[in-house]
Amino acid sequence: MVGKEDSKKNYINYVLVGLLVVAAFAIGSLYQKVSMLEKGVGTGNQQTAQGAVGPSAPPKQVTVSQNDPSQGDAKAKVTVIEFADFQCPYCGAYSGLDAQTVKAMQSQDSSWQPVEPSLIKDYVNTGKVRFVWKDYPFLGQESIWSGEAARCAQDQGKFWEYHDYLYSHQQGENQGAFSKDNLKKFAVALKLNTADFNKCLDSDKYLKTMQDAQTYGQSVGVSGTPATFVNGQLVSGAVPYSQIKPMIDAALK
Repeated sequence: MVGKEDSKKNYINYVLVGLLVVAAFAIGSLYQKVSMLEKGVGTGNQQTAQGAVGPSAPPKQVTVSQNDPSQGDAKAKVTVIEFADFQCPYCGAYSGLDAQTVKAMQSQDSSWQPVEPSLIKDYVNTGKVRFVWKDYPFLGQESIWSGEAARCAQDQGKFWEYHDYLYSHQQGENQGAFSKDNLKKFAVALKLNTADFNKCLDSDKYLKTMQDAQTYGQSVGVSGTPATFVNGQLVSGAVPYSQIKPMIDAALK
């Protein structure tokens, strides 16, 4: 016959075993999530592309509108389009402005170099390539707000300056770095007309633009950021400049 004391001990043992199982599962899930983030792969719909995925599908027809921020000759033979999110650290590395993530990428591959600075210098400034920005604000509320803010800056002819400022001030996803108050402070730092900027941001003038941008990106095969199209050929991830350059050279021939 099992006494009350033994029953109590057995019950406690069962509870402890159950707690250990739950803890082991939680630790395993956490480890998997950290591993995925280290590889640049998010969970669910929040996928931030790091690794190189070479072109494997026929070129897509990606529409460029007159409202899309761009640099270079609109009649250039080659158009390079980047779909990006201002909270994405790999987009910050792609731009060359997130020094911490650039360093992390180079720790994995010492030859890794960001795409945008060399692309601008070698091809855009020489009239060979048009570089176009497309929003893909999929990492949360602050992605939408920062995307809206950059378009409000675009109204004043300062999209690229604001773009650079955002990538130079990333501090984690949805942690308050790109709150509306901070976005307004960025406008002050860049000497924008703050009355017009604040009215634009507070009115959510570009909210629908951000919503439509994500839908459009998905329609052409974008699932994470950065995503680059070279004359319609998609390359996903924060690939090194050395992977994009030969594609441009081939398209120029």
